[in-house]
Amino acid sequence: MLHALRWGLAVLVTWLWAAVAVAQSASDIVWVQIEAHQGLRVATERAQIYSGNLQDVNGFSIGGGWYGIALGPYRRGDAEIVLRNYRADGRIPNDSYLALSNSYQQQFWPVGANVLNRGVISAPLTADPETQTAQVATPDPEIPEPQQVVPDETPAEARRSEQLLSRSEREDLQIALEWAGFYNSSIDGAFGRGTRRSMAAWQEANSIEPTGILTTAQRAMLFQQYNAVLDGMDLRRVREDTAGIEIVLPTGVVAFDKYEFPFAQFSPKGELDAQVLLISQAGDQNTLFGLYEIMQTLEIVPLDGDRERGKTSFRITGQNASRISYTEAVLRDGQVKGFTLVWPAGDEDRRTRVLEEMRKSFTATPGVLDPTWSDNDDQAIDLVAGLQIRKPRLSRSGFFVDNIGTVVTTVDAVESCTRITLDEDTDATLALKDAQLGVAVLKPVSAIAPLSVAQFATTAPRLQSDVAVAGFSYGGVLGAPTMSFGALSDLRGLRGESELTRIEVETLEGDAGGPVFDQSGALLGMLLPRPTTGRQLPAEVSFAADGDIIQAILVAEGVNTRSQTNAQTMPPEDITAQARGMTVLVSCWD
Repeated sequence: MLHALRWGLAVLVTWLWAAVAVAQSASDIVWVQIEAHQGLRVATERAQIYSGNLQDVNGFSIGGGWYGIALGPYRRGDAEIVLRNYRADGRIPNDSYLALSNSYQQQFWPVGANVLNRGVISAPLTADPETQTAQVATPDPEIPEPQQVVPDETPAEARRSEQLLSRSEREDLQIALEWAGFYNSSIDGAFGRGTRRSMAAWQEANSIEPTGILTTAQRAMLFQQYNAVLDGMDLRRVREDTAGIEIVLPTGVVAFDKYEFPFAQFSPKGELDAQVLLISQAGDQNTLFGLYEIMQTLEIVPLDGDRERGKTSFRITGQNASRISYTEAVLRDGQVKGFTLVWPAGDEDRRTRVLEEMRKSFTATPGVLDPTWSDNDDQAIDLVAGLQIRKPRLSRSGFFVDNIGTVVTTVDAVESCTRITLDEDTDATLALKDAQLGVAVLKPVSAIAPLSVAQFATTAPRLQSDVAVAGFSYGGVLGAPTMSFGALSDLRGLRGESELTRIEVETLEGDAGGPVFDQSGALLGMLLPRPTTGRQLPAEVSFAADGDIIQAILVAEGVNTRSQTNAQTMPPEDITAQARGMTVLVSCWD
């Protein structure tokens, strides 16, 4: 009896060790799952495409009407190498993962194969016996596509398949749940209560039993939803050896255009107005800081958005009603490298996903762009490296009225502006607007010390006496105000308006808002824009807002104005010098 018991125990131990060995062997054989589709025909077409470029392509039913495409089978170490290398080369999706054989049911690809001995699903293909090329059969619209009814994984099986996921794969799952709006905690790869609750919420939203454990098919479904936004982007790893940068780019919407130091430029290739710049140049911290300032002058970098500059890197986000751009650059080993992504506004789902892939994949490789390298022969003062410098929507003139930089200008210069600047480098805010008179008062955000300020006239000038107008006639192109000389026609408007002065002088659109001087250099008023409606007036007829009324508005606002103390006639050159010290370019930006 004792002998029989010992023999039975020995047999049991042997069986247990064999079972453990089989289990270990089974877990050591894995697959690289690359895609899953809900529908046999689509899955078969995708498997056929992959088979033209990769070896070991197989397709299996994975339950719930889903069909997976996998590479293998491989031993785990080999599978990890295949997964890593194929991801890096862009030959398989970034969300590919390792899976066990028990994740798969009947096989549908290759046609007739049965590597798991679980039955074969007939693929909806016909083969040409001469070319051996599989062609997609056209289904009879009256006969529905056959669906294999196979059970999905049980919660226990799903947990076991989860255990095969790497930490990065588990983090990717949390990222996908976060993107779907079901997860709002830290991305740590730990499937705790918060992650489980988010999984259950996602399952419920997709009419799946909310177990809080995602099966292999459900994970594939989640990632398919997550990646659907990238359809048409054709994300590929691009190695730009000239610039010394390797990065994943949306090659479906941008294509290489040209080199313009320090950029390798990728321009739109279709209807989507997207653009990519790869930044590459040798330099030091001064180079980095200079690039930081230059980038913010470009039209592709709108004014609004976060700016962040550190000792060795910077990030710039710019956005307006039409576009959003993101730039990052880093200084390392005497080289400044980075990138800019420009994307249309209102397409945040795709933009953020593309940007995420670009940031995650960005790698500096040997080499930088040559400073003399340019594919563009065009030269223009409003271009930097072939890129348009940002320009204001409009520019007009103004003038300083006190020692802290308060400016008077025309209302037209400040209507519906996102940003107002003085001489294009000092931000200003609108302190007061008198729409009836057409006068606006601006305050600089940071203090300004003007070279000269307006001195308001204390005596009425004589009719037909000389007057002068200072203004940025050409919108700041010349860098300094120009002077226009003429005569005083009337102390009132054409209809007797007492708040207007009529002058005989030819001016341009950019002069509006500029100061009008009498022959002693005192301020008579502010030049108003030419009327755009009503009767067409002669070119030499202009109007100015009365200086006495402007001064009264300023005093009521608490501005310390100056009045003229010497009414002696000044030479034109002295009036010009005084005017250039007090006249300022006022710019309105979108």
